[in-house]
Amino acid sequence: MIITPPPSQQPLPPQAKKVFSGIMFDVYQWEQPQFDGSIKVFEKIKRPDTVVVFPVMADGKIMLTRQRQPGKQEYIAGVGGRVDAGEDILQAVKRELLEETGYSADTFTLWNAQQPFSKIEWSVYTFIAKNLTKIAEPTLDPGEDITIMPVSFDEFITIATQPDFSEKEIVPLLYEARLNESAYASLKQLFAPA
Repeated sequence: MIITPPPSQQPLPPQAKKVFSGIMFDVYQWEQPQFDGSIKVFEKIKRPDTVVVFPVMADGKIMLTRQRQPGKQEYIAGVGGRVDAGEDILQAVKRELLEETGYSADTFTLWNAQQPFSKIEWSVYTFIAKNLTKIAEPTLDPGEDITIMPVSFDEFITIATQPDFSEKEIVPLLYEARLNESAYASLKQLFAPA
């Protein structure tokens, strides 16, 4: 599967210089001409890309997670996390699925890919996984407390449009499905078990 990165709303220009390297975030700055001829220093941060996957179980239930992490409010999400250095997007989504659920999948469909913020160089890739097989117990990071929540398609749409759902990138697609019969039918078909 060839996965093309989504376009940035404000790409880092070639003259941008890294001025800070952090654990997760790097900061870049560059001089940017203004419309009046003056020059200002612009800034943008860069972070590792993220993968999210919504596994579809044989009975049609969609696997969501209820998560707790230090310093954050409890939230509901898909399965996923950061792409490791040197890892491609599909490897990352397979690894996260296995680590957080203990499942592998035969089929991965890229549902959505976007860079949600203009001032952050960061892509979020959202997948749907089907033909699941339980092959191990979850191996969570020390800062993760994850409970699996199998839900129906309609429950998924309702939960995903609530404030504690963290995958904000896909929320407009789910609102569209709530409001448009054709979009609902298309999305339900996309999430139908294999």
